[in-house]
Amino acid sequence: GQVVYSIAEETERGAPVGNIAKDLGLEAATLAARKFRMLSGSSKQYFNINASTGALSVNEPIDREQLCELKSACLLNYELVLENPLELYRMEFKVLDVNDNSPTFPLGEYHINMPEFLSPGARFALPNAQDLDEGTNSVQNYTLSPDEHFHLEMQTRGDGSKYPELVLKKALDREQQASHRLVLTAKDGGDPPKSGEVSVIVTVLDTNDNAPEFEHSVYRASVLENSPSGTLVVQVHATDLDEGPNGEIRYLFSNTTSADLQRMFLVHPRTGEVTVNGVLAVQRPLLELLIEARDNGAFGMSSTAKLLVEITDVNNHGPEITVTSLSSPIPEDAVSGTVIALLSILDKDPGENGKITCQIPDNLPFQLKPSLENYYSLVTSGLLDRELVSDYNITITATDLGSPPITTQKTLWVQISDVNDNPPVFSADSFDVFVEENNPLGAFLYQVSASDPDTGENGRVSYTLRNSTVAGSPLANLLSVSVANGSIYAKRAFDFEQLKSFSFQVEAKDNGSPALSAAITVNVYISDQNDNAPAILYPSSQNGSVAVEVVPRLADEDYLVTKVVADDEDNAQNAWLSYHLTYSSDSTLFHLSPHTGELRTTRSMRSTDFLKHKVVVVVQDHGDPPLSSTLTVGILLADTLPQVLPDFDDSGQPPPLLNATNIYLIASLACVSFVFAAFLLFFAAVRL
Repeated sequence: GQVVYSIAEETERGAPVGNIAKDLGLEAATLAARKFRMLSGSSKQYFNINASTGALSVNEPIDREQLCELKSACLLNYELVLENPLELYRMEFKVLDVNDNSPTFPLGEYHINMPEFLSPGARFALPNAQDLDEGTNSVQNYTLSPDEHFHLEMQTRGDGSKYPELVLKKALDREQQASHRLVLTAKDGGDPPKSGEVSVIVTVLDTNDNAPEFEHSVYRASVLENSPSGTLVVQVHATDLDEGPNGEIRYLFSNTTSADLQRMFLVHPRTGEVTVNGVLAVQRPLLELLIEARDNGAFGMSSTAKLLVEITDVNNHGPEITVTSLSSPIPEDAVSGTVIALLSILDKDPGENGKITCQIPDNLPFQLKPSLENYYSLVTSGLLDRELVSDYNITITATDLGSPPITTQKTLWVQISDVNDNPPVFSADSFDVFVEENNPLGAFLYQVSASDPDTGENGRVSYTLRNSTVAGSPLANLLSVSVANGSIYAKRAFDFEQLKSFSFQVEAKDNGSPALSAAITVNVYISDQNDNAPAILYPSSQNGSVAVEVVPRLADEDYLVTKVVADDEDNAQNAWLSYHLTYSSDSTLFHLSPHTGELRTTRSMRSTDFLKHKVVVVVQDHGDPPLSSTLTVGILLADTLPQVLPDFDDSGQPPPLLNATNIYLIASLACVSFVFAAFLLFFAAVRL
């Protein structure tokens, strides 16, 4: 069921490979009838089968390196499918390598740098060549072009692979020959063999064996003392016989040159130009500097030259103001003449250029007084008030007598510290607070606030209630105040009917030493709420009983039955009362004045009127919501006061209209009326 063929790569198209029918024991004549097919995973069809003979031939030349790249074994697998009956055969093609590729190097030229001081035996790695062929057709050996200084040796790695090394066999001399050009050749083992070459260029590096030399051992120059930075003083120059980095020179100050001079001047590392870099000192009119020239070799060599710079004096120093001591902050109650600061003012210039005048602005409560030589004292000359000015920026101006003069200024920041010289201040002498009665416990009433222009503890205000009594009770039983923010709270509910207003004092005290305080009067006005219903004073009734009034049996119209008198402990409209008649056993008989509370007869009494009547009077105030009280008045029609008063309905409801007696009367009247109407109808019928 499987057959293996071997074929060399690059075999031309049409070349025979074998006979698949013979190799598999098939009849060639039946291949077409059995619909043979060759199946492969390759995108190209490299082989053909003749349907008549079963001959297997090359359809497409095979490039083994392209197909299998670096694989050691290159195989192509095909399946031959036959039908009737269905059969599957496996065909394997082994592609054999041919020497069709030459060894190649990754680069066309390689460079190696070798110092001339290396001893024989030094080794340098050489590049490996690559050959796409396999086995003996790949790279087998390397050769090097003849050279008296170098030879080639092959080395073996741990995995068995070999690589070439360049070995120095004779010392190099850059002065005799600066570079060597070698040719490295790689050969494969094919027949015929193929090879590849690459150039190897060895550059001999110079050894630093020459020190730089200055043109002059001593350089002289002069420069003005006030020369600005960047002014050229002199340019030094040195030469070095070496080449490359060994011959490149950089200039710098020698370590023996003082740090002050190195800050004063600057030497350019490449050009050797010496320039002014800072303020020049006049104390030494002749300055000595050492300049070093050093090459850039691995072990740099150097030489030194001396530079003498003469400084020409000018008035280029301004006064220098130094604060020796400073007392800040100072208390605002400091007495006049208190020393705040001690100043040292110097000018490094000699003669008139070094003499100084010093002053401060005139509008400040300070004075500048000369003390010891070159020293001044800054003292107070007036009263200080931190609340007006909390700090001062005092500008001290010092001017020398040079031509032109130079002025220097220095600003001192002097802070004024606080003393407790201001009591707390309220925005008003008194405050009026309005609060409704029946307030909840702990209700917020008002917040007093006092300001203190002092700072810190001197300005931190706390609040307390001054001891006093209100309506015979200690104030502390009524109110409390927040120590921190002055918020006033009620400790109990106020009752307008008992207390309409009162006054007390809140004291604000700072936390200074000694503490200062101030007080404010707070007037509290309690506003009324409608919390009291009208109280009916007359006519009186006890325990909800009916008040009885006796009216003559034949009283005239507008007869005063009684006057309802009521009182309300509330105030204003909460105490405005009105009277209403909500029920009357006979609505045509009585009326009530809404303003005076007078209950009068609406008409004259009749003999047919009931002897006993009941009215319900409601007394209502004008609060929001309104409150009311109810009075039931029993009215007895009699000419004299009976010894025993009759009973009245306490419920206040009118008596029922359809009682038993009334029902009997109505039924009797209806029967009589019906009989009379029937008689009339009968009489009329008889007449007709």
